[in-house]
Amino acid sequence: MSYAISVRLHRPYGEAVEQVRAVLKVQGFGVLTEIDVRATLREKLGETMDDYLILGACDPRLAHRALGVDQRIGPLLPCNVVVRADGDDTVVEALDPQVMVSVSDRPDLEPVADEVAERLATALRRLDA
Repeated sequence: MSYAISVRLHRPYGEAVEQVRAVLKVQGFGVLTEIDVRATLREKLGETMDDYLILGACDPRLAHRALGVDQRIGPLLPCNVVVRADGDDTVVEALDPQVMVSVSDRPDLEPVADEVAERLATALRRLDA
């Protein structure tokens, strides 16, 4: 089972980050958290790597629905969306929400996961347009 949906963009990282934020917003997701992995590894470990950002995206209505089915689902929230440089390209990856269903063994989460997956897939398709 694949655990992520992704798209490769032929555009600079900085431009892609702004576009990712915009398409997530259109699909109803706010960015609750932001982890600049590159900066953190440089600061804490003195290591260097390509640009790598993890955005914690959340649609409160969908999170509420998922928590209503299973309050233990919290560790799998929010939806992590990675934006990372790969040479001259930028790769955008999002955790496949169906992982929530398989990990939790709660098939009643499937309708929520389906909606989240569709919105994330739509956002990623719009990036590639």
